[in-house]
Amino acid sequence: MKNNDRRRFLLGAGALALLAASPVRAAAAELELQQPGTLRVAVYANFAPYSAAGKGIDVALGRALAERLGLQPQIVEFPADENMDDDLRNMVWRGHYLGTKPADVMLHVPVDVNFAASNRQVRIFGPYHLETLALARIAERVPAPSSSAAESFAVFTEERIGVELDTHASDFLLQLMDGALRPNVVHFRNLGEAAGALKKGEVAAVMGTRSELEAALSAHPGVALETLAMPELRVTGWPLGMAVKADSAALADALGNALADLQRSGDLARIFEASGVRHRLP
Repeated sequence: MKNNDRRRFLLGAGALALLAASPVRAAAAELELQQPGTLRVAVYANFAPYSAAGKGIDVALGRALAERLGLQPQIVEFPADENMDDDLRNMVWRGHYLGTKPADVMLHVPVDVNFAASNRQVRIFGPYHLETLALARIAERVPAPSSSAAESFAVFTEERIGVELDTHASDFLLQLMDGALRPNVVHFRNLGEAAGALKKGEVAAVMGTRSELEAALSAHPGVALETLAMPELRVTGWPLGMAVKADSAALADALGNALADLQRSGDLARIFEASGVRHRLP
């Protein structure tokens, strides 16, 4: 999750000639873009392993999509607003009131029917990864989770568990068992900091998104990582995709074709692997 994907997707003059003649690249010449010849890609700032300081999964994916379309990539890292509706307004269909112009496409958008219905100014498509909630734990202190939240998390009436502020995982832990876990729920600014506390043994477990935990705890001895699937969790997994303006059907089609090409070639999985994350098909 820490390393930007620097792979060359094309090798040799013959491959370049083939790509120039491909339908994906040919169609890109007719797209309406913020700047001709350039694909402007919005990604969240300070959000490792997906995007941070010009590196990460979404940064590499944005560059790879642009390359497949024969366009120059322009990666725009932006801070999250109060909610994703605001992010879509600022970075896709209108632009920010401070003057930031919108991107051609925004990555890391949940592909969800209800969410899409409440944001009709954009077109949400192209699921490229299935994100899930997971529990990272010191195996000798915390047993493997079962299908029951009450059984799985009862250990945290005695052990401390880390979680990121203002997340679904935080809300879940604070409300579980009528608030019995609250004294032992430790909040961090991000999952990277929580993972650091786990490595030091300051907390016995961390709950959060699997991809972030995978990257932060890759091959750390004594730490087990399991995906959570419990009836008490209202959300356990969600596909990550892209968003363009609602009337940008041609751009959506071109990006969808480019994404399919990346998946077929294995390059999409390698982008995730480069950041220490196992790619999961939605």
